[in-house]
Amino acid sequence: MTNLIYEQPLNEKIRSYLRLEYLAQQLQANLDHDHQHRCFDPLFSLCELTERCDYRGEVLKDVDRQLFALSKWQSLPLIDDEQVAMYISRLSAARDILQVAQRPGHELKQNRFLTALRQRFNMPGASCNFDLPQLHYWLAKPWHVRQEEYQDWMSQFASLLAPINLLLELTRQTTSYQSKHANGGFYQGTSEQALSLIRVKLTAEQGCYPTISGHRNRYAIHFVRFDEQKHSDQAIEFELATCS
Repeated sequence: MTNLIYEQPLNEKIRSYLRLEYLAQQLQANLDHDHQHRCFDPLFSLCELTERCDYRGEVLKDVDRQLFALSKWQSLPLIDDEQVAMYISRLSAARDILQVAQRPGHELKQNRFLTALRQRFNMPGASCNFDLPQLHYWLAKPWHVRQEEYQDWMSQFASLLAPINLLLELTRQTTSYQSKHANGGFYQGTSEQALSLIRVKLTAEQGCYPTISGHRNRYAIHFVRFDEQKHSDQAIEFELATCS
């Protein structure tokens, strides 16, 4: 069986973090495989997001809060002290780098090649050879040369993406999955703790996907039949993790 995981953020901060994480994953996929001119889409999207919002201050606050929480966990019984110490070390190192780093993507704005491409990429079909001969030239370079250049462009965002990845990793580990049953394709839940992320694990063989809505203390899950594109009226078995 193929398990799919669906995630729904319950606040704007986690929503932003998930978008940045997704773009980081796309960057890595483009570094691992030659996707030609498609590799620029996530790069330019990341440039757009980091220019629009200065995430540094919020991320540093979250890292400090998480370090404080981890330091308290070390004194609790049944806690893996070695793992906690590892996360403290990684978060501290990421915080130190982010504090002194330039604003992510700052150097890319000075890159004439990328600036010319970015202006054109917002126009449908405007990456043709006659529109962007410099792109045609770049794509003709050996793959390993383009990989090195792409890695350098990616590195401009590493100081921001590294702590965000750690924060999301810890958020997902705040709870484990529990088996649930949705009668008539619907499930509703509440929480005394403020939640930041809902995770639903579902087998693809059931032929449906969840649409999730809610806020910090309440959430609802509707399951939709993919082939019919309408809400399912069947009983759905799934796994649920509610992350604070």
